[in-house]
Amino acid sequence: MDNRRLAILLSGRGSNFVAIHEAIRRGDLNATICCVISNVAEAAGFGRAREFGLKAECLPSKGADREAYDRRLVEKLIKYDPALICLAGFMRILSPAVIRAFPKRILNIHPALLPSFPGLHAQRQALEHGVKVSGCTVHFADEGVDTGPIILQRAVEVREGDDEETLSARILEQEHQAYWRAIALVLDRMNAGAG
Repeated sequence: MDNRRLAILLSGRGSNFVAIHEAIRRGDLNATICCVISNVAEAAGFGRAREFGLKAECLPSKGADREAYDRRLVEKLIKYDPALICLAGFMRILSPAVIRAFPKRILNIHPALLPSFPGLHAQRQALEHGVKVSGCTVHFADEGVDTGPIILQRAVEVREGDDEETLSARILEQEHQAYWRAIALVLDRMNAGAG
């Protein structure tokens, strides 16, 4: 059976989620969003999901035990039967329990050309190292931090006079193009033998 259901996890503004939603709406991405789960009730992306009429649930993480939270998250995700889980600014490091429940089915986007500059403040790291090219990477999430297999990358020139804000803005533009294309590649590969 052809499964093209996406679960989106987010914590903030959700601009990558909106870009994925728009790609589906335009017909550029053959997928459906089965749920949007936020760990922050006030997240702008969570509000947008509700505006779009999508199934949106908040699973608050503040003060929650990490393992217990991740068990609840897995239970909730299983209920939706997603083909892929897309991390779109989900500001939690997933425990091995979540990764193992959905092997090679969790995608993440990172604002650097991995394996360079993993973790937080990737754009600042790039500027501090004086690189001439940065960008973004869509990769499978694994048990490390930004160490999973790379699916797709987009390069962004680092310009003279760039600061963290200007570089981040240009990288974000590329993220909005790269993420849905990477999702399409993975879904097409997964569903090639279906039916």
